[in-house]
Amino acid sequence: MKTFKSVFENYDWDSIQSKIYQTTSQDVERALAKTKRNLDDFLALISPVAQNYLEQMAQQCHELTKKRFGKTIQMYAPLYLSNECQNICTYCGFSLDNKIKRKTLTDAEITLEVEALKNVGFDHVLLVTGEANYTVNINYFLNAIALIREQFSIISVEVQPLSTEDYESLHEAGVYSVLVYQETYHQEVYKKYHTKGKKSNFDYRLETPDRIGTAGIHKIGLGVLLGLEDWRTDSFFNALHLHYLQKKYWQTKYSVSFPRLRPAEGIIEPNFIMDDKDLTQLICAYRLWNEDLEISISTRENEKFRNNIIPIGVTSMSAGSKTNPGGYVVDPQSLEQFEISDERSANEIAQIIKKSGYEPVWKDWDRTFSQKS
Repeated sequence: MKTFKSVFENYDWDSIQSKIYQTTSQDVERALAKTKRNLDDFLALISPVAQNYLEQMAQQCHELTKKRFGKTIQMYAPLYLSNECQNICTYCGFSLDNKIKRKTLTDAEITLEVEALKNVGFDHVLLVTGEANYTVNINYFLNAIALIREQFSIISVEVQPLSTEDYESLHEAGVYSVLVYQETYHQEVYKKYHTKGKKSNFDYRLETPDRIGTAGIHKIGLGVLLGLEDWRTDSFFNALHLHYLQKKYWQTKYSVSFPRLRPAEGIIEPNFIMDDKDLTQLICAYRLWNEDLEISISTRENEKFRNNIIPIGVTSMSAGSKTNPGGYVVDPQSLEQFEISDERSANEIAQIIKKSGYEPVWKDWDRTFSQKS
């Protein structure tokens, strides 16, 4: 089966990077003048010179998002099930070489965590684990989904890359979306960040969204870990990946997330600093390029940024997040994957959204919509 790898191999990191940094004001103005934009336009909009047009980009971004999604922000919460992991990744608190207490939630503990989220009002949950095949495998995922399926209208997962057959099983079990991040598309340095474990296999991870698409999952979420390599170049390749997927798996919905490297146990310092202005530019570039793309912002970002980005282009936000297994009620002191920045409660975030003139949406999908008559 042809996969994204066959497309990826036609592009060179250094050539794309050079093209981005050689973009002119005329290139940006041409991109902004269009109503339908291609990848070359996206490249122009993420270039350094495009920052001079950020206000214009933000205004267009606001109008496009309002036209396509209305004035709504979907609310979701991550539920970390396990911090066990067989990979050594230099940027992650769950890395195998970190001497920490490992924890995987039992059925009873999962139930307690779910009760805490439901009491707040969440109806969209994102299940997250480390990558430990012997403990948190497809059987564990299916069991956890069966436990919570009646409690949530939307169940998303962010777990280790799986086979097509396993993704088909998740789809059958009621999973709505799967998130998988390449972390960086810079193949030559990928191994430096992923020194041991299945995650060190660049190609297997690169082809994971193809397996998700083949399995018929309703939505696929992509992103890169901002701070590992040049964010502009990495983001072009992420957009290239999205473009390929949308053409091949055209019935699937897509989202993009923007995880910036955050402090965590034993991690490296960011290789590349991305400030708030950069991230605003990137969000605008994605929206101007693709008005159907869902855009998500997590509690990695600080309060001020999250408040200000609401009317620009975001469609979903996490709130009150805990990034450790059992973090809501079962074991608040267990090791978190990374430090969050916005520690406000879900209710506080909902009120901020309302004050911005938007509606916080706790539920906008029901699995019955996808059932055959």
